[in-house]
Amino acid sequence: MKTRSTYLLIALLLPLSLFSQNSDRIHQATKAFLATLNQDELKKVNYSFQDSLRKKWTNLPVGMVPRPGIQYGSLSDKSRLAFHRVLSALLSSQGYLKTTSIMQLDDILNTLYQEAYDKGEIKKEFLTQMQKLNWAHGNYYISIFGTPGDAPWGMNFGGHHMALSLTSDGKKISMSPYFIGTDPSEVKSSKYAGLRVLSKEEDYGFMLINMLSDNQKSKAILQQAVPKDIITSPNSQQRIDSYYGIAVKEFTDAQKAMLKILIQEYIHNFEHEKSHQMMDKIAATGMDKIYFAWVGSLENNKSHYYIINGPDFLIEYDNVGFQNDGNHIHAILREKGNDFGADLLKMHYLDSKH
Repeated sequence: MKTRSTYLLIALLLPLSLFSQNSDRIHQATKAFLATLNQDELKKVNYSFQDSLRKKWTNLPVGMVPRPGIQYGSLSDKSRLAFHRVLSALLSSQGYLKTTSIMQLDDILNTLYQEAYDKGEIKKEFLTQMQKLNWAHGNYYISIFGTPGDAPWGMNFGGHHMALSLTSDGKKISMSPYFIGTDPSEVKSSKYAGLRVLSKEEDYGFMLINMLSDNQKSKAILQQAVPKDIITSPNSQQRIDSYYGIAVKEFTDAQKAMLKILIQEYIHNFEHEKSHQMMDKIAATGMDKIYFAWVGSLENNKSHYYIINGPDFLIEYDNVGFQNDGNHIHAILREKGNDFGADLLKMHYLDSKH
């Protein structure tokens, strides 16, 4: 029988023997996906790595902002099977399920609007307006920049409420910026009532702010209106360059532990090697250098917002909703200085003497 120490030794050796191969698995899975496409499909999905489209993203519906690349819904079953292998290589199990659930939520949203119309709750004109936004499970687009496995290359996968951005130097990867969102954040009716795709981003935020003392809350809670969207949205030139709220060095150990759980809820959406590389970097810089700020209600189903800002990263979360009911999430994670692999590529070109 293996002892506890033997299992511990195996766990310590796993990153060296298995997880260092994660980048190769992403490359190979992407190549396998491309091999399922015909020539016309390859023309739609393939771009030069230098194409400016690689650095463009949005969370808006496809009916408002068309996407480059090949439509997921147009793929054959063989290609869809292969692309899900790409997502599985790129993301953790929780990240994969959030991604596919956000896609499914678009179909649910269409169902909710149709049911509201059938009940006489909305007019035909409003239903038509919503349908023209073209949100649907199949309306997500895949773009490949460069050649997977060659250095450098990238991939974008996005649509309504999702923007995945991969950049690779052939060995390491960047996943910044990473946007996820849900509408509704909690389904209130139909057979899907109760579904919350991004539940922990909301729950852990409330748990943290409500753990703070009155004195801590006076520093953390900003006395302003809840932003109508994330401030670092792709449609705005505004960026969060200053630190707001309370310094984490003023947190108790229990509060720091809760903050770490909240941060991990975002970072652990990525595959093991990438998520742990990011968490190790944050730990090395020091949790005490992070700031946490909150705006709005301290309970759900009301508008609220938070930002977690550290030297290495930024997490911004906004939950307002069109009726100010706290039922529409926009959230983003950014590696500072490494959007679209900026730092990664800088080191690659220096090492490669380009």
